[in-house]
Amino acid sequence: MLKIEEIQAFVYIVEASTITTAAKRLGVAKSAVSRRLSTLEEQLGVELFHRTTRKLVLTESGQGFYSRCLQILTDLKEAEHAVSQAHHELSGQLRVAAPLSFGVMHLGPAILEFQKQHPKLNFDIDFNDRQIDLIQEGFDVGIRIANLKDSSLIARKLAKMSTVVCASPSYIKQHGAPVTPEELVHHPCITYSYLKNPNHWSFINKQGDEKIIKVPRLIQANNGGFLTDAAIAGLGILRQPTFIAYESIANGRLLPVLQDFSIAGVNAYAIYPPTRHLSQRVRCFIDFLVTRFSGVPYWEQCLNHPNDG
Repeated sequence: MLKIEEIQAFVYIVEASTITTAAKRLGVAKSAVSRRLSTLEEQLGVELFHRTTRKLVLTESGQGFYSRCLQILTDLKEAEHAVSQAHHELSGQLRVAAPLSFGVMHLGPAILEFQKQHPKLNFDIDFNDRQIDLIQEGFDVGIRIANLKDSSLIARKLAKMSTVVCASPSYIKQHGAPVTPEELVHHPCITYSYLKNPNHWSFINKQGDEKIIKVPRLIQANNGGFLTDAAIAGLGILRQPTFIAYESIANGRLLPVLQDFSIAGVNAYAIYPPTRHLSQRVRCFIDFLVTRFSGVPYWEQCLNHPNDG
């Protein structure tokens, strides 16, 4: 009779395309996963994968078996869900990947609140601005701030993210504030290095026409907190997401400029692999985030004229 550990190992291998990655996700040795797969193929009397030097590819038999395995695991998860709902408890590990600034400033407090509500959960969190492969690296949920392209991942919108151009009162007093985007060419600018074109700033006027300005770059860095500090110090003009700049704007250390022009916004999403056996703890966590960040985010409320994008 087939064992659930063998079925689970098989599904993880399919999703990861390698035994090594599947073993990491399962938290067991690579040899154990290989042994489970071999046992499974011996019991079924078929090859489930075509072996290559780089990855494993499902055979026709393997494809049919994979669909059945997903159904089996789904049924088990539904049974688990029924029991957990009856006892109102969530347990196990949640691996979450999130951008550094948004993660520490906004997601972190949400995670702490959720963990207090479900004390049997434990979190493994990666705060990092690099692009993470959720499946290959074994994460349950990722937070992305972007205009998402078509992908194999499922996304749920959490909140809108607008952008503001701002400068310190001391900078504006000394150099004046730009009235049009074109005037930015006469100002030192502070830019975020992980953007595709950090010193190409796009603006949309009230008629809907877009204008791209190549701004003079004084400082470039990959951390929003440092860039905010540079602007507060009066070094130049900053283009920054409101979720980073909102406190400095609210307390007057930074002043928005060019508010007659809008900047195309993006959204924050919770993303996860499209597996049918999504755990109840992942579902509940994402639902919690959607509820927490619904409506107009608090970081947008500091602006009199937010950039709707």
